[in-house]
Amino acid sequence: MTFLKVAAATVGLAASMVSAAHFEVTVGKGGQLKFVPEEVTAKIGDTVTYKFFARNHAVAQSSFEHPCQLQEHGIFSGFTPNESQDVAAATDFTITITDTKPLWFYCPQQNGNHCQSGMVHAINAPTQGNTLQAYKEKAVSAPPSTPAVGTLSSGGLRKLHVDVGFDGKLVFNPNNVKELVGTVVEFNYNPKASTILTLINHSIVQSSFDKPCQPLDGGFAAPFFPTEEKDSGVTFEVTVKDSKPIWFYCAQTASTHCQAGMIGAINAPAEGSNTFDAFKHLAASAPSSSIPANLPLGGALKVDGVLIPHISGNVLDLATLVQDWIAEVPGLGAVLDPYLAGMAGGASPKDYEWSDSITQDGVDYLQVLLFQGNFISTLLTEGFARLSMGTWKGAYPDSIVQTLGSLAAQSVVQLRTYTDALQHFKRDLIKPCKYELHADSLEEWLQTVAEALSLAIGTTHDIIGLAAKSTAGDEWMVTPLSTAAGAQSRMAAVVSMMQGHIASPSPREALIPFQLAWPHIASKYVVDGSCSESPAFGTLQPELEITGEKRAAGRLVSVTVKLPQGVQGERWLAWMGPWGDVKYTLVGEGGVVGVPPELTGWVWAVLTTKKDLPARDIETVAASGIRMVWTTEQWTSPWSS
Repeated sequence: MTFLKVAAATVGLAASMVSAAHFEVTVGKGGQLKFVPEEVTAKIGDTVTYKFFARNHAVAQSSFEHPCQLQEHGIFSGFTPNESQDVAAATDFTITITDTKPLWFYCPQQNGNHCQSGMVHAINAPTQGNTLQAYKEKAVSAPPSTPAVGTLSSGGLRKLHVDVGFDGKLVFNPNNVKELVGTVVEFNYNPKASTILTLINHSIVQSSFDKPCQPLDGGFAAPFFPTEEKDSGVTFEVTVKDSKPIWFYCAQTASTHCQAGMIGAINAPAEGSNTFDAFKHLAASAPSSSIPANLPLGGALKVDGVLIPHISGNVLDLATLVQDWIAEVPGLGAVLDPYLAGMAGGASPKDYEWSDSITQDGVDYLQVLLFQGNFISTLLTEGFARLSMGTWKGAYPDSIVQTLGSLAAQSVVQLRTYTDALQHFKRDLIKPCKYELHADSLEEWLQTVAEALSLAIGTTHDIIGLAAKSTAGDEWMVTPLSTAAGAQSRMAAVVSMMQGHIASPSPREALIPFQLAWPHIASKYVVDGSCSESPAFGTLQPELEITGEKRAAGRLVSVTVKLPQGVQGERWLAWMGPWGDVKYTLVGEGGVVGVPPELTGWVWAVLTTKKDLPARDIETVAASGIRMVWTTEQWTSPWSS
């Protein structure tokens, strides 16, 4: 395998390694008084989750010297009953490692003397001296274990997982549980199995006991969410604040979910008139269900871990949410959608350091960047939607899909630079067009993304150079545009590696005059008539047509181009490579053109009527539109096989 192939293969690995390690430890699985594994070696930032099995276990921290005794301010999970020896309880407990000192744990169940019987566990135990085996031997003669059943958890996250629409049925699972104060209840949205075409979805709404299918004033509520995926990534979290009963239901009126038994309870009395069964009986004859508007209420709604603090209405539609990022331009100073900002890793700058005025050239720069950015954001968000929820779902590991989602979100955040500036200076915005995305397959989409990002980077650098020379107020653009160009280059590196290329195939980015970039997008990707309000920033010409390529040893040696009809006189191809490097080669007989041997990676070619002009002047002699061409990798490893 060549070095280049190894580099390309590491994309998924590199993306997956940015997160800390996670360990899972079973507690009492198979009826054994045992933690599995008994020992874990973890680093700072790693997490450990404990899964509980029959019958009633807990995880408690002691010192090495005093096993089976909860140390002061020690970690404790709380006891977690479970009748199954093979299926983990719905409640688990997670801790985060904050240093590398040894941590000693045990099960404090006194019925059967679990700790004294060897049910102990360690994280980062020494291999000599105070070893896990030595700790286990000390536990044999330890006094009765502490703490007692009913003690609240501390030092970690105790979480109850509730499936909403479990197994395609109208149920919460589990639907009747006892939980400790402080436990986080995480509702996970699941689809409803259905033979009809309409997708039926669920919600989570708190009620009182007396009114089972009506929202409780001041209670929690989460929106309807239509999904076909079991692991939708959409969750709703509430915290058990006291020991009072908590009643909840699904407000879906199709099939009357609440009345059909899709209800749940936490800490419902086991006896008396207000039991779970009594609540279910009341719900069966309850009037039509209702749900508040403008959710969520009283809890944390998350999509793939990103908080969604507010939606308009009571239905969460991720596809619409993503599309609205581009279509709806926020007002100047408006707070960016938290889901979008979370995916992007940040929001818009608070201070652009505006100048007092802007030139018409400056307005043109911003408008052409917005025109181009609308296309790129549409392209990236559409691909992300297909990878995360649509026809390409499962094509890449989650780490890669999340990376591409971040790229899409970052492209939208970058749009706000242009819209904020144009609004600040009270100039016209450029609306998104309708596009032919050239994305019939995943491979074609990646190629279109590579081309779009190269255009964005090249155009941005062109405009940075022009703005930097301004003496009339446009120079403020340099910093926000150059910092965005850095993020765009990182996006392009990820895509390049996904295509099997080196991340950065040249020492500098190509400079592409915006008067050449605008026509390329307008003629190749914009649907005719969908962008009539957009001003023109160049001359529309058909993309350079290459009818043949000749390669030798992996390098592009020559291309054959189709000349426009009626062409007379000499023609050249201008090759726009890394900034400061424009090469010209003469179009020979039959349209054959040699490729400059020093070019590497992606370059842009355009047919011209003259030669030896700098990049910014090429548009004045262009006889075709531009086209992106792959030349070669910049080197081959001496360790290649």
